[in-house]
Amino acid sequence: MPALRLKTKLVFAITAMVLAIVATLSTVYVSQVVHQRIHEAYVDADFTAHEIFSVAQDTLDIDLSNSRIDLNDPKQVGDAIQEALQTDAGLDALLQYIQGYSPIILDASIVDTQGRALLHTTETFAGTIIKGRPDFTDIDKGGIWKQIKMLYGPLQEYDVKIPLVRGGQPFGEVRVGISNVFLKNELQPLLRHALIFSGLAILISMVLAAGLSNFALRPMAAISLRLDQISSGQLTEAAESRARRSDEYGTVTSKIDRLGRQMRDVKEVFSALKENLDQMMANLQDGVMLFTSDFKAVMVSASAERFIGRPRGEMLGSYPIDIFFPDSRLGNVILQAFESHQSIAQEEIETENGRRVQLALDFIEEHGERIGALLTLRDAESVHRIEHEIELSRRLAAIGRLTSGVAHEVKNPINAIVVHLEVLRQKLHEIDPDTRRHLDVIGSEIRRLDRVVQTLVDFTRPVDLRLTDMDIRKLVDDVVLLASPEAERHNVHILRETSPEPLPVRIDADLVKQAVLNIVINGVQAMAEGGNLHITTRRDGEGVVIAVCDEGPGIPAEIRDKIYNLYFTTKKSGSGIGLAMTYRVLQLHNGSLEFDSVEGRGATFYLRLPMIEHVATGEPRVASEDSVRTA
Repeated sequence: MPALRLKTKLVFAITAMVLAIVATLSTVYVSQVVHQRIHEAYVDADFTAHEIFSVAQDTLDIDLSNSRIDLNDPKQVGDAIQEALQTDAGLDALLQYIQGYSPIILDASIVDTQGRALLHTTETFAGTIIKGRPDFTDIDKGGIWKQIKMLYGPLQEYDVKIPLVRGGQPFGEVRVGISNVFLKNELQPLLRHALIFSGLAILISMVLAAGLSNFALRPMAAISLRLDQISSGQLTEAAESRARRSDEYGTVTSKIDRLGRQMRDVKEVFSALKENLDQMMANLQDGVMLFTSDFKAVMVSASAERFIGRPRGEMLGSYPIDIFFPDSRLGNVILQAFESHQSIAQEEIETENGRRVQLALDFIEEHGERIGALLTLRDAESVHRIEHEIELSRRLAAIGRLTSGVAHEVKNPINAIVVHLEVLRQKLHEIDPDTRRHLDVIGSEIRRLDRVVQTLVDFTRPVDLRLTDMDIRKLVDDVVLLASPEAERHNVHILRETSPEPLPVRIDADLVKQAVLNIVINGVQAMAEGGNLHITTRRDGEGVVIAVCDEGPGIPAEIRDKIYNLYFTTKKSGSGIGLAMTYRVLQLHNGSLEFDSVEGRGATFYLRLPMIEHVATGEPRVASEDSVRTA
């Protein structure tokens, strides 16, 4: 059954209240009519009884001393008094008059102490025993319900009685009979009129109450409409200005409008905060879970699924015992902490599959009362890898500063040596073959040293990036084309797997092309006996990934921390600059360079770059190295 609206409830309540008041007043009116008429009947019967009593008492008080009866004989005295009562013309006339005096009086009689009728308005009852009837005085003094029950109950006759006394001794009593049928017949017209009047009053009152209450509560519909508009965000400034009034309704609506504006502002702020929080939780690499005071999960980051192994939607609204596996190391530690309410500052746990997880659990309190808990799960290996990358960047920066100074200091002497060597060649017109050979060796080595120094200068010099929007798939195609001759010499087949969707990026095409080419050439040269080099280009979240996988011997564990070091190389003809340069180029583009390797099965390098929404057209834009780093 649908719930009634508030306005309908109020109309019903007001109508019911008016109905109750009118019905109560009508009941009081009807009860007063009934009580008054019954009292009038009692007064009439009592008056009649006193009239009979007055005449009969005079007869009872007659002097019988002059009569011939024996005053000591009670029977003779009684017979004489009875004869006097029966022969009293005034009393007989009074009894005859009574039957036409009041329509509610049934009969009248004078009875002796044994209940025998000495006189009766019905002559056939004279001399017979008259059974006593209920006293009408009880009805007159009774409540309304007793009077109503008497009127509408079965046929019943009542008496109004007055005792008769002779010589100080009870002689009998005067009885005036009343029938409830006569009373009901007389009251029915009055009750009918009263009920009709009450019914009309109730009906009119209900109609008026419903109409007036509906009219009075009409503004509530408008207020309800405005509240609906506020909740749906449809209330405009124009609607607010049109609704302004100076009465109480106007005051209420103005307050509602002000509340609506505040709610709109709060809703906008809340929506913005929720959107930012959702984005933060979606991009957060750490597993974050927020619990209420009763430890129900109300916020779960997407990364938490990787640590716990349950879908995010399944964890929301659940308790720790339903989220974590008690038989796992991670779940056991967390459940024990929740059970004992002991915070965990920073604890590293190795899971069953060998993964290391950093765990932190904080119980949030306010004014000494617990209001929730915050659980943070972090991949310890990622933390260590980031720390290693930071250390590597620091070392590269330090090496860069050192080599920059050394290169500039060495460059000038080299230039001087080259110049003086040429001068020496010109002064020695005739040089023996052995001396020429030594001069050629000196010149060759000086030129090689100059190339090394120039490489150092190029590596440490600040770079101005010429950023261009392009599809990274096109750049990979160019790299494969450039690397094909080297791959053919090493009997290596380059296999490509490219995303079908565009992968737009904003990069310095020349630098990134050289960086990718360095990785591809390293992979080709790592396979001395040939093989397959797999290049995969795909989208990864908000970025793109170029994965280069070779089938070489892999990278030994003892040198994995050194491969990005400047001048570190395992190749006989290598310079040790390629990987360091590639690492730096990706850093300049806010990207990253990572690798996986299994000894004897090859290595895979992952080049990650941020992706843009679409490829824009236009001239390349120049960005300095400092601006890229702060972007």
